[in-house]
Amino acid sequence: MTKSKLERFADIETFTNVFQHAQTTEIVEPFEHKGHWHERVFKNNNPIVLELGCGKGEYTVGLARKFPNKNFIGSDLKGNRIWVGAKTALEEQLSNVAFLRTRIENIQHAFAENEISEIWITFPDPQPQKTRTRKRLTNERFLIKYKQILQKEGIVQLKTDNEPFFDYSLETVTDLNYDILCYTNNLYGNATKSLHENRIPGETKEIKTFYEKLFSDKGFDICYLAFKFR
Repeated sequence: MTKSKLERFADIETFTNVFQHAQTTEIVEPFEHKGHWHERVFKNNNPIVLELGCGKGEYTVGLARKFPNKNFIGSDLKGNRIWVGAKTALEEQLSNVAFLRTRIENIQHAFAENEISEIWITFPDPQPQKTRTRKRLTNERFLIKYKQILQKEGIVQLKTDNEPFFDYSLETVTDLNYDILCYTNNLYGNATKSLHENRIPGETKEIKTFYEKLFSDKGFDICYLAFKFR
């Protein structure tokens, strides 16, 4: 898969499993499939799981392989990254996988209320500078957007190698009085912070992104958090 960015951008224009939410003005128009992903894209009523900042789509594709009775959408702004997962899904004929190229801050314009059953946030940019906390994907302004599109009992799951970002996320969710299901700051070892660790789903450890493998090999602990909105 050694194509140039321009070649990949040209490819995804032809991929049937890639959708692009054009945002060329200050006013963001609703995405054409908003509220219609089930019937127009997946052609079924199976639950839709959304991965935010999916990168190359390893987690989206991995989940789709494991759960054929669910639909999965990987969302990212960078089309050259999406190309990798989209191409893999097409080659494997995974009909329960789609990719959306959009800005996460506009995610509420791409999906209708209650359209998403579960959200994954896997190894996002931790935005370590204190002046950039508003850009963190677990900042309150983002969480409000997720709540708009997630079903009432829907779960948000986070994986990160960055413990300060994990602590920030846990503190934010706690301060907002959301329902924390489980968390750990050492997913594959002896956690020093954990709550209901036995409730961590098996796929959380079975599927690894490129960055997770990279960080794990370097000895970084992997943190995990699962919660529900109220």
